[in-house]
Amino acid sequence: MIHKLRFGLVILLHRIIDLITGDALGFYYLEHHIQTNHGSVSVAIYGDHDKPALITYPDIALNHMSCFQGLLFCPEAASLLLHNFCIYHISPPGHELGAAPILPSTPVASVDDLADQVADVLDFFGLDSVMCLGVTAGAYILTLFATKYRERVLGLILVSPLCKAPSWSEWFYNKVMSNLLYYYGMCNVVKDILLQRYFGKGVRGCSTEPESDIVQACRSFLDQRQGMNVWRFIQTINERKDLTENLKQLQCRTLIFVGENSQFHAEAVHMTAKLDSRYSALVEVQACGSVVTEEQPHAMLIPMEYFLMGYGLYRPSQINCSPRSPLNPFCISPELLSPESMGVKLKPIKTRAK
Repeated sequence: MIHKLRFGLVILLHRIIDLITGDALGFYYLEHHIQTNHGSVSVAIYGDHDKPALITYPDIALNHMSCFQGLLFCPEAASLLLHNFCIYHISPPGHELGAAPILPSTPVASVDDLADQVADVLDFFGLDSVMCLGVTAGAYILTLFATKYRERVLGLILVSPLCKAPSWSEWFYNKVMSNLLYYYGMCNVVKDILLQRYFGKGVRGCSTEPESDIVQACRSFLDQRQGMNVWRFIQTINERKDLTENLKQLQCRTLIFVGENSQFHAEAVHMTAKLDSRYSALVEVQACGSVVTEEQPHAMLIPMEYFLMGYGLYRPSQINCSPRSPLNPFCISPELLSPESMGVKLKPIKTRAK
């Protein structure tokens, strides 16, 4: 019931934004099932197709409703993103709402297959160059896509990203989840492991404190996942390759968010160090886990505003150019992405009242 109420509030919010901005932001989405060269993939589209494209990709066992709804529920972020972009939410195979079990005879996709699927989606919709927003495993897929199709990515916004091959501990936890999913489906133990992956202790609750609404809503979403479909994505991510040597080849600017309590904090710092410091920045969010888009989405607003201003994109109250204009990655002032302007040398962002 909680996530249904939240979804209804999001609809109401965006109707209000439409009235304020005088712009139909297109919160209602159309879902397409596209047959790519590497299997079927679901894409949920929000907004005006004439606007620049923002591609999203979620973490393991999540989809756009459970990974990016919090960000779109934040009024300022919603007005920034939905006014300027048509958003294409790509779900990992079999992770969309109401997904049927993938046939056992279907080969498990590799990370390269999933990156190529993204390219096939762009081709299907006639998209040339896009902005990308990915969370953890989804951030890895979009980073791999950016290294393979450099000319098609104008910018990367990555949340708690992966870029190396799995550490021994991650590989072990993924194997434990895989075995549990294979034999027991989306059981409580798997959900608990996933919730630890997504969220910080402050919202997960304990013996004396209940889980927050965000975690309870996510737990309800996980109940709807097909266990074997999640198993397949875990198998894929657990066999990923190290992208470190390819990061210097990226031709786009990159903004990285990571919660200070994320299991992947060290990996995000490593990735930032390997990127060209002139065109990348790291924002650490205090008292937050990996899925910043859900746990503390308001912490993403100001850095994203600075990042997108370089592309001539603003929140509605600040618009002085058309959001329909083609994005130009070379028009960004380097100062907008300096570590100082992105908050790297400031204290970690603190957004949750104690």
